[in-house]
Amino acid sequence: MNGARHILCVLGTRPEAVKMAPVITALRARPWARVSVLSTGQHRDMIGPMLGIFGITPDLRLDVMRPGQSLSELTARLLQGLDPLLAREAPDLVLAQGDTTTVLATAMASFHRRIPFGHVEAGLRTGDMAYPFPEEFNRVAAARIAALHFAPSAGARDNLLREGIAPGRVHVTGNTVMDALLDVAARPDLPPGHPVAPGARMILLTIHRRENTGAALEGICRAIAALHERFADVEFVYPMHPNPELRAVVRPLLGRLSRVHLIEAVDYTRMAALLKQCTLVLTDSGGLQEEAPALGKPVFVLRAETERPELVEAGFARLVGHEPDVIIAAVAGFLDDPRPGGGFARGASPYGDGRAGARIADLCGAFLGMDASAGA
Repeated sequence: MNGARHILCVLGTRPEAVKMAPVITALRARPWARVSVLSTGQHRDMIGPMLGIFGITPDLRLDVMRPGQSLSELTARLLQGLDPLLAREAPDLVLAQGDTTTVLATAMASFHRRIPFGHVEAGLRTGDMAYPFPEEFNRVAAARIAALHFAPSAGARDNLLREGIAPGRVHVTGNTVMDALLDVAARPDLPPGHPVAPGARMILLTIHRRENTGAALEGICRAIAALHERFADVEFVYPMHPNPELRAVVRPLLGRLSRVHLIEAVDYTRMAALLKQCTLVLTDSGGLQEEAPALGKPVFVLRAETERPELVEAGFARLVGHEPDVIIAAVAGFLDDPRPGGGFARGASPYGDGRAGARIADLCGAFLGMDASAGA
């Protein structure tokens, strides 16, 4: 491709694979773009199968994970791996998504090599550097480096403008998770959800964040046990994170409850099926906060704060934290509420129409001086 511009898309974790897949697909449809995909290996065993759902295979790989390494050690390994790779590949633009250590290191390594960096899902903020940790810092630091900011919502754009980012560098695109979810959820070969009793209401539960460990996780589990006792027609499905520390708390507290189904982590297609099946979502996941409303599912967020306040403000989600009494009261109130949707908002998602990937591809083309509409 004469005159093609080389774009390097970097991802390290399973959620990044989901949210970058629509961008990669859209860019590869542009005749002016030569796209390389780098997997840093943060979620080494999960990335391949996840990308495979979208017909994508990494072109380049790093192997940065070591047992028990600190965040500083991980960051150092990423920088050591990224720097020579960027020097060799010499991309015209580097893209990464979200708030992981992979994103922070990619932004830094690109800056050191004077290569423009584009941040997908830019501008999310809680305003508290310690919560979520280290993700809030990663996002703020990446924003100081990025040449292009692809904000999922007007609120995210406003956060960036308040921090002094030039308006011409900030673009509201919607969230790419909408592209991925609407694609997968509509597939005719979507796998089944999880078997529950006829007429049962299924609650989808996920917990994985650092702040929800130890006593916080115990509190959440006690709330689930109490709700299990109170509502005989409710079943919980909990795809467990592989973290052994989480499992060591969850299994003794929930493992013997007949209507709490502790299952292994599921792939993206199965998660989409569970979302379609459930009545309610209880989660500390950022991705599920975004995905559930797109399928009309209410969300109780097991966190004290969220960097996705649009969902709370619009009535699609409610914050309940990890205190058992608060969780029990909120979920019981929803389950006892006779109104459709339990009083949660219903309708169009704040995160767009499922064409964020195409918008980002066009904006990359414009930034690189190419025909932004070519191949759209």
